Amino acid sequence: MSLLDDATKAELTALYLADDRHYHGIRHIEALLGLLAEYHTQFADREAVEAVIWFHDAIYDSRRKDNEALSAALAAERLRGHVDAPRLARIVKMIEATATHEVPDFDDATARNDAALLLDMDLSILGAPAKTFDAYEDAVRREYDWVSDADWRAGRGAVLRNFLARSRIFHADVFVTRFEARARANMERSLAKLSG
Repeated sequence: MSLLDDATKAELTALYLADDRHYHGIRHIEALLGLLAEYHTQFADREAVEAVIWFHDAIYDSRRKDNEALSAALAAERLRGHVDAPRLARIVKMIEATATHEVPDFDDATARNDAALLLDMDLSILGAPAKTFDAYEDAVRREYDWVSDADWRAGRGAVLRNFLARSRIFHADVFVTRFEARARANMERSLAKLSG
């Protein structure tokens, strides 16, 4: 059972269909919902993770640095009164964690596991086949079309190097196995193009 009613899903879908959403749009949400369905047995609170997926990029303006915080605030506003306070706090914290892709320090191991899997799913595009990854990179560049080429190369390069410097890009073993090697190859290739 979903924590979101049809009206809320329709409202969020409208946000994700905005013309400036070249990657962070409804297809991204649908891809994550597909992964949630595929790995549903791995989650302790699948409904909460579904809510996180729907809300995590609800607010997206490439010129802002607080999109995740604003998306989390929207989730808190829309779900308050429909979800108990501890569960809502977990949802909000998971949405906020999509800013850094670091697992929140939940006391509950099952909440940490759900967050790790959610963050890995959000980054799964990094481990997509090369053609799909390249289309993702192009789509993100279009979302930042206001940034000069020089600034884009510097900024995007820094993001990619930050991920590559991690001992593991993905947190959960199941996603390390599935995506890690290809994600590293994709990002190395992208870095070479950016600096070439």
